[in-house]
Amino acid sequence: MKFSKSSQLFLVSSIGLLVATLLAACSVATVDYVFVTSAPATVNGQIYTFDADSESGALRTGPAAVSSGGVDPVAMAVTSDYANLYVANKTSGTVVHFTIGSNGVLTQQSDTITNITASVALVAPVALAVNSAGTYLYVVSGTTSATLSEYALSSGTISTPTKATATQTLTLSGYASDTMVPTGITVLANTSTVSGNGVYVTAYDQSAYNPGCTPQSTCITSSANPGWVFGFTVGTAGALTATANSPYEAGVMPSGIASSPTDLYLYVTDYAKNELIGYSILSSSTLNLLGGSDSTTATGNEPSAVAIDPRGLFIYVSNAGDNTVSAYAITLATGAPTVVVNSSSKTDTRPVAIAVDPALGRFVFTANYLGSSLSGFRLNPTSGALTATQATPYPTPDPTALVIAPHGNHATESVSP
Repeated sequence: MKFSKSSQLFLVSSIGLLVATLLAACSVATVDYVFVTSAPATVNGQIYTFDADSESGALRTGPAAVSSGGVDPVAMAVTSDYANLYVANKTSGTVVHFTIGSNGVLTQQSDTITNITASVALVAPVALAVNSAGTYLYVVSGTTSATLSEYALSSGTISTPTKATATQTLTLSGYASDTMVPTGITVLANTSTVSGNGVYVTAYDQSAYNPGCTPQSTCITSSANPGWVFGFTVGTAGALTATANSPYEAGVMPSGIASSPTDLYLYVTDYAKNELIGYSILSSSTLNLLGGSDSTTATGNEPSAVAIDPRGLFIYVSNAGDNTVSAYAITLATGAPTVVVNSSSKTDTRPVAIAVDPALGRFVFTANYLGSSLSGFRLNPTSGALTATQATPYPTPDPTALVIAPHGNHATESVSP
C-alpha cells in the first residue's frame, strides 16, 4: 500500500539537494555510489544513483535513473567486487540483474530470475544476498509460505534464472500449516570452511502474530512463537543444510538482520517489541543468544532495518516509528551492544532501509519512504556517533531499499577483529 506525499516537503528536499550539489560542484571526489530503489504504486520501479562526496558524505545526483525491470522493487544486493547489482521486484515476482559501470551507470542484463523451478514461479521476493565469493545469489520469497532459493552465479551472471540450484521451505516443526512471512536475509563473510558458508533468514509466523487482522480471536490460529531465524550451511554444489537447532527464536516480528564482518555475531531487529536481538555464531554456523541481558537491547520505535560498519565496531538501526537511527558500539569480546551517546540521528519520515558506506566506513544513509528522501550521517570512527551530512535530506521518490558500492580505487575498510 502506498501513501500520498506532500509536494511542499518534496520541494524543500529538492532545494536541499540542489544546494548540496552546488556546494560540492567546485571539487567533488566521489567515494561511493549510492543506489536507491523507488517504488511507484502501479508502474515499473526506478533505481536512482547518487554520488557520495568523500569529504562530507553529501550526496549529489549521479547517472540517470533506470527502470528496475519490474513493479515494486523492495530489495537489492551487490557482489563483493561491486560489479553486479540485483533487484527484487515483489509484485512482478522477478529478480533483475544489472552490471555496475566504473562511472556508476547501471546496465540491465537478460538473466532475470522468474522461477524457482521450471513449474514453480517466483512469488513476492522480499530479500536478497550474495555470498562473499560471488558464487551464489540467495532469494527469499513468498506470501502464504516462505522459501529460500539459491541461484548459481558465474562472473555475476545468473547461470539458470528459471531454476534454483537449491531451495528450502521455511516451516516450523509441529506447525507446518502456519503462514510464515519472510522479512530478511544475511550471509556470513569470512568463514574458514566455505566463503559465505552461513545463510540466515528472518521470518515471522502470521498464524501466531497478525496485528492487522480482526477479530484476533479468529485470526490467531497458532500457539507457536512468532519470530524466527532460520540458519543454513552451504555444502558441495551449493547444497543447503539446516544448522543445528534451527530455527532460532527471534522475538515477535523480526524485520532486519545483519552479521558482523568477523562472523562472530549476528543481530536481528524486532519491529513489534522495539528490540535488537544479539546472537553468537558458533561452530558449524549455529546460533546462540548472547548471554544474560546482552541478548536484547532497546531500539527506537518500529525498528525496520539494521547495518554494521565494515570494521565490525558499530551497529546502526533505522526506526520507522520515530524517524531516528539508533547507534551502538559492539563489545568485541562478548558481542554486547552499548548505546552510543551524543549521536544526532533524526531522519526524514519513515526510514525503511539503512546502509553504511563500505569504502571508508564513515557515512550512514537511510531510505525514508514517507519522506521521499535519503538521510545522510557522518560516522565518527572512534565513538560511532552520527552527525548529519551537508544539506540532508536528499529527495528520492518513494525509496524502498538502498545499497552502496565504492567508487574507483577506494579500498573497502578492513575488518577489525
